[in-house]
Amino acid sequence: MMDNVAIALLLLLCAYILYKVRHMHLLVHTLRDDTRLGHASLFRQLEALQGLYVSLGLRRALPLTRGWAASPDFLQELAAHALDEQPHCVVECSSGISTLVLARCMQINGSGKVYSLEHDAHYARRTRRQLALHGLESWATVIDAPLTLQAVGGCQQQWYDCSGLPVLPPIDMLVIDGPPQAVAADARYPAGPALFPRLAPGAMVFLDDAARPGERAALARWAHEFPGMEIQSLPCEKGAAALRYRPTA
Repeated sequence: MMDNVAIALLLLLCAYILYKVRHMHLLVHTLRDDTRLGHASLFRQLEALQGLYVSLGLRRALPLTRGWAASPDFLQELAAHALDEQPHCVVECSSGISTLVLARCMQINGSGKVYSLEHDAHYARRTRRQLALHGLESWATVIDAPLTLQAVGGCQQQWYDCSGLPVLPPIDMLVIDGPPQAVAADARYPAGPALFPRLAPGAMVFLDDAARPGERAALARWAHEFPGMEIQSLPCEKGAAALRYRPTA
């Protein structure tokens, strides 16, 4: 009887050891795959950043593109569109490196202007300083737009105070990279009701962080509420989407 118990315990121990070895084997393979993906992602960002410097002919370094800042691949998408289609009126929800990139595109094109809504006064000053350092202050205006409680989509929600936004022609290009996710789960949805009616036919809208649930929900609501929007996913680091506005008859 004792021999049978010992054998059973030994078999259980062997099974446990095999389970742990298998588990470690899977972890090693997962780590290897994650490392490969990490290297590929880093290489893509370096390629995009180098492409930006070449396309824009920058003489000064851009601010860092990690953390909360827009990723190089998203900035490259913005620059490519701005240089190819030469929008005249560009509006941004949030300011930062994208403001510099787009302002430089306007300078290269020889026309157009960027208007950036920024809720953080300190960050607005930083962006203005960067514009001045790059000699781009005449191509972009950073507007102090604190977040205020507004009626949007049938409820009250914090969004940019647009009272400082001047009277503009129809918007040719709209970049939505704010407010921060901490404001609300669907913090970027209000850009649709607030600014889509001001888009020119054929205008392009770019949404950053489109892989997050809140941004995916905003895209679904916009598709329902604005049938003229053609939505395309962009293969960017944080997820992104491009929306072409073609108003229905």
